[in-house]
Amino acid sequence: MLSKPIIGIVTRSFISTENHDISIIYKNIEKAIIKNGGMPIGITLNDNYKELIDICDGIIFQGGDDFEKYDLEALKYAYDINKSVLGICLGMQLMGILFDGEMIDINNHKKYLNYAHSIKIKRNSKLYNIFKTDIIKVNSRHKSVIKNTSLNITAISNDGYIEALEAINKNFFIGVQWHPESMIDYDNKQNNLFKNFIKSCD
Repeated sequence: MLSKPIIGIVTRSFISTENHDISIIYKNIEKAIIKNGGMPIGITLNDNYKELIDICDGIIFQGGDDFEKYDLEALKYAYDINKSVLGICLGMQLMGILFDGEMIDINNHKKYLNYAHSIKIKRNSKLYNIFKTDIIKVNSRHKSVIKNTSLNITAISNDGYIEALEAINKNFFIGVQWHPESMIDYDNKQNNLFKNFIKSCD
């Protein structure tokens, strides 16, 4: 029996330089899970996705350029069986879409900086309890945003876009628009997000 929480990372499709269709996990997400006591495994979404999710203690829906037909089904299944879920960038957008949201394109948030802009966190939220402050600075590498979701909106960027979502009726169902996995080496608050996520999986 494994003593560490098993964290499933939903893979993303990618075409290699040799034109092979492969499934990928971002190394920074794997690193963040290991650093905080989890055991990362990749989940490729196919007809057996429910069995794969069942063996995990928590699920991360990572970023990417586009999602596939099983992504929303897998997210709904994880929600319905009360798995701890962390959505990152596209993963957060999937959460918004699943709960009545709309994804729209923007053109000014894809910036490769350690800190691209600040966000304001709602005080009455799980996210605030993790970060212990209502203003933080984050990176930003996305070209789309979510609007009009029925999930609880818990953070807004300084120019008015949704930066975090959560389900208030779940133990841990949180999505963030930025990439905390890329910040854990220089921002301990971001590492606390992974620490709390994995703690919720015990």
